Amino acid sequence: MGGRAPPFGYWERMLAGRYLRARRSQGGVALISVISFIGILLAVAVLIIVMSVMNGFRSEMLTRILGFQGHLYVTGGVLDGPERDAAVQRILKVPGVVQAAPIVEAQAIALGPTQISGAIVRGISRKDLQDTRLVSGNISKGTLAEFGVGEFGGETIVVGQRLAEALGVAPGDVLTLISPSGGATAFGGTPLQKDYVVGATFSVGMSQYDQAYIYMPLEQAQLFFGREGTADAIEIRVQDPDHAARMKAAVNQAAGPAALVTDWTQRDSSFWGALKVERNVMRLILMLLVAIAAMNIISGLVMLVKNKGRDIAILRTMGAGQGSVMRIFFMAGAAVGVLGTAAGLSVGVLFCVYIEQIQDLVEWITGATVFSSDVYFLSHIPARVDWREVVVITAWALGMSFVATLPPAWRASRLDPVEALRYE
Repeated sequence: MGGRAPPFGYWERMLAGRYLRARRSQGGVALISVISFIGILLAVAVLIIVMSVMNGFRSEMLTRILGFQGHLYVTGGVLDGPERDAAVQRILKVPGVVQAAPIVEAQAIALGPTQISGAIVRGISRKDLQDTRLVSGNISKGTLAEFGVGEFGGETIVVGQRLAEALGVAPGDVLTLISPSGGATAFGGTPLQKDYVVGATFSVGMSQYDQAYIYMPLEQAQLFFGREGTADAIEIRVQDPDHAARMKAAVNQAAGPAALVTDWTQRDSSFWGALKVERNVMRLILMLLVAIAAMNIISGLVMLVKNKGRDIAILRTMGAGQGSVMRIFFMAGAAVGVLGTAAGLSVGVLFCVYIEQIQDLVEWITGATVFSSDVYFLSHIPARVDWREVVVITAWALGMSFVATLPPAWRASRLDPVEALRYE
């Protein structure tokens, strides 16, 4: 007498495949299976694409914002006099710190030949500006050759490209700046006006910086804004911005007891907090969409069990156990989920990999710009595939597909052969 067939053996897989491919005239539910397959495919693909695009936006924004701004900031009494330079040298010795730059940052009014605009003036040394690669590596016109050269740092400034275009100036032109509180008199602070030469313009790819910022030599900014002998902050950049918060204690110890250290997440806490909440909510909504798509498997399997009631009864009378019947219908339903998930995974990843080409094709067909850099700061839709997140999405889709197959498969295994064959 032969032994019992192993679970998920050949004959169980064969029957599951045959039921799944059966035509409607043979009691199959191929159309419903196809609809379930397409639903899971689209849900998984959309979830991967949306989360990858959100990751891409976050990565691009982090790269630009943290490439322009600092990762840690030191303020407090340590900024006054020679103690500041000593603190900078100590901070540079902290493991993971790549740059520490004293800065002066204040608002000013910029007067061009034809326009007037508000601007944010950042005072920084020549070396620190050159080390800020996002700016020094994206000079659109002119050069940094004259920046920081001359008495009190000279009178050459670097202007954001959009701001320069709005003011009607170019490298070599004169730009007048007005400081609201640069001059000090017996009656208090008075506005100070001075002419500067535009040495270069920069474009970092984010309009909020390109249309608002002006770089000025540190000594000149101290003089222009009445900050002689002091600075507004020491701006610090580290190797990994995500570890900036962990480095606060070490930086604070190096800066001294009079220092106050903050990181980039604290300075823009509302913005980054909102971005995180939006990302989590979007993930939850789309994962529910995957679950809903997987539920379509239930309707297909319920109909399949109803149509195959006679076959189930015959299998049971021939010696097939309840477990075998349950596994047959479980595999029939799970196959739809596995194939749909695999197809959705492929479509989603390929879409993210070729998203720029897809965008170019859509713009060529429609003749319209679907992603304006003036609005979104970027010329193409960014997409960054996080493989850990892809694994979670895949596991979730498979899990929901397997769970959806269990109730109808269990119902098939509990079918009484006598009742099923009574009216046959």
